[in-house]
Amino acid sequence: MQASLIRARELRKLYRKGLFGGEGFPALDGVSLEVGRGSVFGLLGPNGAGKTTMVKIFLGLVHRTHGEVEILGQSCEDASVRRRIGYLPEAHRLPGYLTGRQMLRLFAQMSGCAKSEIDDRIEKQLELVGMRDAAGRKISEYSKGMQQRIGLAQALIHEPELVFLDEPTDGVDPVGRMAIREIVLRLKNKGVTLFLNSHLLMEVEMICDRVVILSRGKILREGTMAELTPRTGSVRFELKQVPADLASLLAGIGSALVPQPGGFELALNDDAELDRCIDRLRSAGVSIRAVQPRKLSLEEAFVGMLKDQGGPR
Repeated sequence: MQASLIRARELRKLYRKGLFGGEGFPALDGVSLEVGRGSVFGLLGPNGAGKTTMVKIFLGLVHRTHGEVEILGQSCEDASVRRRIGYLPEAHRLPGYLTGRQMLRLFAQMSGCAKSEIDDRIEKQLELVGMRDAAGRKISEYSKGMQQRIGLAQALIHEPELVFLDEPTDGVDPVGRMAIREIVLRLKNKGVTLFLNSHLLMEVEMICDRVVILSRGKILREGTMAELTPRTGSVRFELKQVPADLASLLAGIGSALVPQPGGFELALNDDAELDRCIDRLRSAGVSIRAVQPRKLSLEEAFVGMLKDQGGPR
């Protein structure tokens, strides 16, 4: 197994109601998880689930009420471990009066990078995030996508082993989201571990190796994409032309026939029924263009879990 860079055991955080208030409410309630090296780990949950609280505890910015947390083999409260961590906060605010290159130099100095390495690191990160041509412009002139990419560059300037990304594609247009996804995957291929907190389920489904779904301070489910988005038993058929007598043609095969533009969807019990369906269509002269087993999307799985729990808090 890959070495775990993050370990949390029975993690709890209780926010009290004022200085002399009552019990308050648990933002996190007994959370345990591990994140392996060289992976992209996704954290999902509705608003108020405890996601940002968890990230801040991992970064040593919020004190936990109970439990144990190790980051890179050290206590999360050990300041020295932060030199090995990168962080892109949600809705970050970079100094708009600086150029992108000036901002990276500032953060490199704050991160303790050696002076002899700073110039090379700046150019390396600008190249990685595709911001070299805009590096001489002020940050106040950047689009939302450009600000996210230069923000990602600052999180990487000291070449961390572990990077936390809090809503990295929020408010970014489709082209910018694709660029950020590509950067994340390039970092993963270089062995960097990324912890992604996002409410954009499609983004998470596309790039994460493993996902935790959090709700009401507890983990509802954890698993790989394959485990969280199983096949539904339905199969989508794409046809050159949909026959008018489709229902009678497929009578006795499967169930829950749903005609669709350019084809249909049918619930099948096994591969034998799938073979019978294909044989029936071909015998009738129907041209089949594609056959695709239907899986749950991450969004469908996520919403279903929340409904089973009674909805978000």
